[in-house]
Amino acid sequence: MNPSQTNHAELIQRIQAGLSRVRPYLQEDGGDIEFVELTDDLVAKVRFKGACVACPMSLQTFKAGVEQTLKNVAPELKEIVNLTSEEIT
Repeated sequence: MNPSQTNHAELIQRIQAGLSRVRPYLQEDGGDIEFVELTDDLVAKVRFKGACVACPMSLQTFKAGVEQTLKNVAPELKEIVNLTSEEIT
């Protein structure tokens, strides 16, 4: 593994750890979140699942919970994107 692959893998581990911090709160309300991918230009893509998909508070949850947590654990991320099920290929 070259250094950039190692950094990429380590960054994914930090993203996963960050999602593990917010996951219990989402699961309390019947939802969840999954990591989809980390792009080469440091964009983390995630997707809400379950009750979070249709929840009217999902944007606030994403901004205040998920995005803030991921920025804290992985400040080098350029963007965190919440994909809809239509955006998953």
